[in-house]
Amino acid sequence: MAVPERDASDDGPDTAVGPALRISSPAGKWVLLTTVLGSSMALLDSTVVNVALPAIGRDLDASLAALQWTVNGYMLSLAGLILLGGSLGDRFGRRRIFVVGVVWFAAASLMCGLAPNVGILIAARVLQGVGGALLTPGSLAIIQASFHPADRARAVGLWSGFGGVGAAVGPFLGGWLVDGPGWRWVFLLNIPAALVCVPVALRHVPESSGTFDGTSDAGKAGSGEAAVHRRFDVLGAVLGAAALALVTYALIEARSGSVLVPVTAVAGVAAGVAFVRVERRRPDPMMPPDIFASRQFTAVNLVTLCVYAAFGGFFFLTALQLQVVAGYSALEAGTALLPTTALMLLFSARSGELAQRIGPRIPLTVGPLLCATAMLLMLRVGEGASYVADVLPALVVMGLGMVTLVAPLTSTVLASVDTGRAGLASGINNAAARAAGLVAVAALPVLTGMGSEAYRSADAFDAAFRRAMPLCAGVLVVGAVLAFTTVRRPAPDCRRPECRTHGSILAPPLEPRRTSHGTLGPAGPARPAGPDTPGPGPGPTP
Repeated sequence: MAVPERDASDDGPDTAVGPALRISSPAGKWVLLTTVLGSSMALLDSTVVNVALPAIGRDLDASLAALQWTVNGYMLSLAGLILLGGSLGDRFGRRRIFVVGVVWFAAASLMCGLAPNVGILIAARVLQGVGGALLTPGSLAIIQASFHPADRARAVGLWSGFGGVGAAVGPFLGGWLVDGPGWRWVFLLNIPAALVCVPVALRHVPESSGTFDGTSDAGKAGSGEAAVHRRFDVLGAVLGAAALALVTYALIEARSGSVLVPVTAVAGVAAGVAFVRVERRRPDPMMPPDIFASRQFTAVNLVTLCVYAAFGGFFFLTALQLQVVAGYSALEAGTALLPTTALMLLFSARSGELAQRIGPRIPLTVGPLLCATAMLLMLRVGEGASYVADVLPALVVMGLGMVTLVAPLTSTVLASVDTGRAGLASGINNAAARAAGLVAVAALPVLTGMGSEAYRSADAFDAAFRRAMPLCAGVLVVGAVLAFTTVRRPAPDCRRPECRTHGSILAPPLEPRRTSHGTLGPAGPARPAGPDTPGPGPGPTP
C-alpha cells in the first residue's frame, strides 16, 4: 500500500521526512494491530512457559536441567541477537525482517508443539528466540518509521500497553491451556496469531529501511554512508551469544561433574573476553564500548543485572513451587501470578511520572528492597499454602516493588546517554536484563543444591526454594545499594521514555530511536555530550 510522505516544512527543520500515518486512520490501525500481534507472540512465550514446566517434565520425562534449558534456550538466543535483529531491519527493510521473524517464530512454535522429546523442544526454543530477536525490535521500529511525529508517542504507548495486557494474561492463559488441551497448545497458539499477522503486515504495513533521518540506503549511496550501514557486527553477536551459551551450559551441568563443565566455563569466559576485544576494535560495533563512559549508564546497568537476575530466578522457581509444593493446578498457579503483572500494567506510567518529579534514586533504591521483602514473604508458601494469606501478600508486594523501579530504571538509562544513542542504550539494557535472568535460572539450582529430579519431590524442591529466595533477596539488596550510591538525578532536558505502560516481568521495555536531526516527540532536542553523556558514535541501534 502506498503511503504518502509529508513535507519536511510541516514540522520544521529539525524533523525527518518520512511516512505520516495517523492512529485514527484505517492504515494506522492496521499497523498497530500487526505490531501488537507480532510482539505479543514473543512476550507471551516468555511468560507462559514457566507455568507449563511441570507438565512438560512429566510428559517428556525431562530432568530439571532439561527444564532449565527449555527456559534458557529461548532467552539465550533472544538476548544474544536482539541488538543484531534491529540492525537487520534497518538495512534490509523493517517490514521484511519483521515478517521473517513472525514466520520463523511460528515455525519454531510448531516445532515446539510437535516435539517428541525434550531435546527437540530445547532446539525449537532456541530457534524461537531467534525469531523473537527479529520481530521484537522490528515491531517497535515499524511504529517509529510509519507514524506521524504528532502520533508517534501515542502509538508507542498503545503498542506497549496492549503488549502489557498480553504479558498480564500470559500466565493465566498458559495455565488454562496446560490444564485443558495440554501444554503443547502453549506453543501452537502462536500459529493462528501468525496466520493473521503476516498477511496483514504484507498488505497494510509500509516498508522502510535506512536510518531514522528519512534517508534510505539508496539515497546514501553517493556519500558512502550506505557502505557503513551495510556492515553488521556478526562476529560480535556470535561471540556474545557463545559466551552466554557456554557459561549457561557450565552452570546447568555443574551438578553432573562432567569434565566438560570446567572446559566450557573457561571457553565461555574466553569468548566474553574476545567479545570485548572485538567491540573495542571494530569501526561499527554492536555494543560500542564508549557508551559505558557514562558513569550513570554503567551504574544503572549494574542495577539492572542485579534486579533482573533476581526476577528471572524468582518467577522460574515460583511457578514450580506453587505446583510442585503448594499443590496448585497450572491454571491456579498462572492465576496466582496475575497481581504482579496487573499492578505493573495499571501503575507503571504513574511511577514514571513520580520518578520525574523526585528523581530516580529513591525509586531505584526502594523498589528492589520491596521486591526483596516479597521474596522473603514467599518463604511462607509451602505445602497447603493459602492463596489469600500466604501467596497474595508476597505477589502484591512484588508487584509494588516492580512498579516502583521498572519505569525509573528505563528513564535513567535513556537519560544517561546522548539522545541520538537512546535506542542503543535501551537495547543494551534490555539484553542485559535477559542475560541476567538466564544466568540466574542456570545458577540457582546449583547454588541451592537442587538435584536433577528435585521438581518431582515436594520436600526436595521446597528445601531448595527456601534457600533460593534469600539468595535472590540478597542480590536485590545489592542492587538497591548500588542505586543509592551511584544513581543521580538526570538533566531536566533529557529524553523521557515513550513506553510508559509496561507489563513484562522479565525485561525492561525497549525504546524507539529518534531521528538524527532531533527528537520526534515530547522529549526535547538532543543534549550535547557531557561527562556522563558520551557523544554519538558508530554502531547500529535496535
